[in-house]
Amino acid sequence: MRTVNKSKSVVIVILALFMVSSLQAVSKRGTTAASFLEIGIGARGTSMGNAHVAVVNDVNSLYWNPAGLALMNKGEVSFIKTNWLAGIDFNNVSAAFPMGSLGTIGMALTSISVDEMKVRTIDQPDGTGEKFGATDMSATLGWGRNFTDRFSFGANIKYIEERIWHMKASSVAVDLGTTFRSQFKDVKIGMSVSNFGNKMQLKGDDTLIEVDVAPDQEGNNSRINAHLDTDYWSLPLTFRVGVAADVLNIPHAKLTLALDAAHPNNYSESISVGGEFNLMDMAFLRAGQTFYLDDVDEDGNQYSPEEFSVGGGVNILINRNLRFKLDMAYSDWGILSDTKRFSLSLEF
Repeated sequence: MRTVNKSKSVVIVILALFMVSSLQAVSKRGTTAASFLEIGIGARGTSMGNAHVAVVNDVNSLYWNPAGLALMNKGEVSFIKTNWLAGIDFNNVSAAFPMGSLGTIGMALTSISVDEMKVRTIDQPDGTGEKFGATDMSATLGWGRNFTDRFSFGANIKYIEERIWHMKASSVAVDLGTTFRSQFKDVKIGMSVSNFGNKMQLKGDDTLIEVDVAPDQEGNNSRINAHLDTDYWSLPLTFRVGVAADVLNIPHAKLTLALDAAHPNNYSESISVGGEFNLMDMAFLRAGQTFYLDDVDEDGNQYSPEEFSVGGGVNILINRNLRFKLDMAYSDWGILSDTKRFSLSLEF
């Protein structure tokens, strides 16, 4: 009974955080920092159209739902390298290790970067001879544990940093998640709150200016060093809730369908649907689509963007204790073209 009460308390906390996030203005597109935190990690989840919060049970739980760490029976290490939109280089390495009754611990390092560009000014539009770059990164430490045979809870703490030329912003955030396996045909329910943390503010030498604090007085220092203030920006707080079920489960084959709803603080709400066909735990086919609820563009017009994804994967048993996993995802972003993502994992 005490464990059940703990489970209820955790669910109440997550729902309370969702209510806090819901109080923020709707459709605040482009008004948060560290937007790279919204890029889905792992080809399996993205190929299912991001319908993954109730499905995930591997090392990529560190992104989708930290409670999924508790569902891992073996350790796993994952490597991801992706040419993202607009020439952005996206990289991730993750690892998770079951620790018996203590639960499962995980860690991840994510970074994005762009090629160096010329520094241009109004007086020197062709370049000053200098170059600048931009890099974002996050380091995550996570934990998940089964509290009953049906209820799991997980949490992450992460350090977030953004850099551009001589400027830097940083913050600390937490993620919380739960999974619950119901008695009705083992339907799974998942919830997560991601990136609940402090606001970020860019600071550095690029805001350095010289000012005359008393221009009407003679003999004073007219070149006092000062800094322009930059604003504080919130993190991309996102609440996800989803359900998943094995609608087909026969010897050597399984079909899983999933449905997710997401509420971010910087965009419109979305609904994601996806499916995964599992053949003998060796070959996988996946597809999914995300539907964004009506949003308003710069001209005040209503529109509903969509994102379609498809992919697959193979699991190769190298020996009794080592399995190699390769997953691929293709996503169509419409006017932004498409992306191809690959994930390499070792399960041991």
